[in-house]
Amino acid sequence: MNLHRKGRAALVLALVAVVAMAFRVSWNALRDIAGAVGADDTAAMLYPFVVDGLMALALVATLVLADRDRTFALRVLGAYTVASLVLNYVHGLVPELHDGTVDFGRLADWDPANWALVLLATSLPVGSIYFGSDLVAKVLHRRPGPIPPVSTNAEEATETDVKRSTADLAVSTPAPITSNAAVLPRPVAVGFLKSSLPAKPLPSIAPAPLAPIERRPVAAESTRSRRATGRVPAVAKSSRPKRTPEQLLAEARSVTAGWPDTKVTAEGIRRTVRTSPVNARTLRDTILAERAGAGATS
Repeated sequence: MNLHRKGRAALVLALVAVVAMAFRVSWNALRDIAGAVGADDTAAMLYPFVVDGLMALALVATLVLADRDRTFALRVLGAYTVASLVLNYVHGLVPELHDGTVDFGRLADWDPANWALVLLATSLPVGSIYFGSDLVAKVLHRRPGPIPPVSTNAEEATETDVKRSTADLAVSTPAPITSNAAVLPRPVAVGFLKSSLPAKPLPSIAPAPLAPIERRPVAAESTRSRRATGRVPAVAKSSRPKRTPEQLLAEARSVTAGWPDTKVTAEGIRRTVRTSPVNARTLRDTILAERAGAGATS
């Protein structure tokens, strides 16, 4: 465990040393850039802390913050890293910046590039004030994340550890108590020593003779519903008197007198005369036969 901590401490110290040396190299270039854009000696001395110092602050905020705030800190870190890289690159391209012989506000020969570089160099301090204040506020007002719920397995593991740790106590556990098993006498069968008296004989009872069961035929029950028997009431009877075959024929002749032969059917006669289908067919055949005979005679 101590070796692990020492290794982490050595890694952190080495990282701090590398960052300090890189800051020293970048500090020289940023100081000359600040002097070229019009800063005095004190401002030029503090200018590298404005750019590279905010990079360090954004890096720390990235390790502390989470979610959207962490993304914001990463963007600030990336933007100021690119800006510092551009200014160091310009410092290497313009030799006049090294001895301070460059004109004030002149970082490049091409005017658009010069305007962009001057705007970048002069806007970095203002950006450091804004972004640095925002990052510090986010870090100070950071809320800790919710504590994850303890699972059942973790509780069981904790209980197991506690139970196991009790074995390391100075007081030993008491020995188990053994009960004295008493030996019981063996059971004695009843009647082994005492003789039982014989019971009095009971008189035998002769069984009574049973009469044979006579089988009788039983009528089978019918599943069909039986019709009601008895006289039909007068209300249920038809009020129309029963007609004879001669009356039916005469009525059928009078009804079908104006009908053509194609219309003389058993169904038409049945509906008109109001008779049964059998009588209707008989009347049809009779009427058609009479019409055929009358046509042959004429």
